[in-house]
Amino acid sequence: MNLTTKKVNAFNLQELLVVLVIIGILLLLAVPKLMPLISKTKSIEAQTQLKHLHSLQRQHFYIHSSYSADFMELGFEAPPTVAENGNANYVFEITHATNHEFIATATAITDFDGDGVFNIWQVDHHLKLKEIVRD
Repeated sequence: MNLTTKKVNAFNLQELLVVLVIIGILLLLAVPKLMPLISKTKSIEAQTQLKHLHSLQRQHFYIHSSYSADFMELGFEAPPTVAENGNANYVFEITHATNHEFIATATAITDFDGDGVFNIWQVDHHLKLKEIVRD
């Protein structure tokens, strides 16, 4: 029996563990500095949906001369939230609607930075987007 062994170049377990520890330390240093950027990026979802809701309200106003408090009447379908196995981080509601004005809000259902404060955005009939509660 002629058995020949061939040496394979590879990393050993200690080298892999050192690399993983270094990556872990870098992540621990970087993540807290990136949290405001992550929150800002996720708030774009609320702003986009509120702008869409505003355009649907304006269409409804031009046809019926009043704003509506009913999503079905407007044709607005809120995206499924992460709690419903969807991708949306906000729930939407029309908090005030009359013949001449409306206010719609988007409330975060997840705490983006873990401080216990949930982000809230608001839009009115003038398309004035406001961040009511900053996360």
